[in-house]
Amino acid sequence: MDINSLSDKELCEIINTDKYDCELIAEADAVRRRYYGTAVYLRGLIEICNVCKNDCLYCGIRRSNGNLDRYRLSKEDILSCCEQGHKLGFRTFVLQGGEDPYYTDEVICGIVSEIKERFPDCAVTLSLGEKGRESYAAFRAAGADRYLLRHETADDAHYSRLHPAVMSLAHRKSCLFTLKELGYQVGSGFMVGSPYQTADNLVEDLRFLQELRPDMIGIGPFIPHKDTPFRDFPGGTLELTLRMVAILRLMFPTALIPSTTALGTIHPLGRELGLKAGANVVMPNLSPVRVRKLYELYDNKICTGEEAAECKGCLERRVQSAGYEIVSARGDVYGFDSKPQ
Repeated sequence: MDINSLSDKELCEIINTDKYDCELIAEADAVRRRYYGTAVYLRGLIEICNVCKNDCLYCGIRRSNGNLDRYRLSKEDILSCCEQGHKLGFRTFVLQGGEDPYYTDEVICGIVSEIKERFPDCAVTLSLGEKGRESYAAFRAAGADRYLLRHETADDAHYSRLHPAVMSLAHRKSCLFTLKELGYQVGSGFMVGSPYQTADNLVEDLRFLQELRPDMIGIGPFIPHKDTPFRDFPGGTLELTLRMVAILRLMFPTALIPSTTALGTIHPLGRELGLKAGANVVMPNLSPVRVRKLYELYDNKICTGEEAAECKGCLERRVQSAGYEIVSARGDVYGFDSKPQ
């Protein structure tokens, strides 16, 4: 199936039916094997804080959630997580958190530069939300290699139904293009099955990603959180999420695509099925166990009670059972070494 030649209408038809799922998934797996073989790359996730100035309607750490115990990790906490992760074979660390003014540019740059100094064979990925160009440039100069910023939905009207009025899709998109200009390996992505989402919205997501050409694409099913306005909305389905993963692999053959924790949350074999549908990244949690349950973007998140070594060991077995293998490498996007520096 030549997914890139399809019209918007034809893409909608594929998104709305399970008729082509077997074909899509088989082709997607063949494409990922062509570029990445059976390799699955590890990303050591460190959830640095659950404080956020934003009030996104779907998010459990939204500013208005008064039922959440808030936390921040210190620089020493973060470096300790990296130390443990490095010993376990992790070569990428992902620092993820809410948009917390406590973490100034100076603080983030200090953390990034020390990680790079202590672990020069590792990549640092940031996922800290919308910032100004000067901030992104400073993080890059400090040694940050990658930045993750999911656009969530590429339709303005839909975006406005998921976010407070002070946030704008135009600004989110502008941040993504700025990150590309600054030389980051850039990741974006969207929720599947979010409230009010249509197949047309998903097509628009795909078209935006074709314009952006990100190195990494993260998608996962919408899962409602009990302390948000969307608590009573149905979650995204396994079937549609896997379908979208396969479509993304066919559209972006060399992209790094995670099989997310959210997939594992909605189905016991969700992450294995995500790998079979074309994903090639997993993100075990390196955060201190004491804070994992507090970083609750959605309800019933899995893997909140395991130590890092247990989490990695479990994932290794799961990945092997699906027919792939975890590799201990930075896991840069295909062709990265040939890009101009």
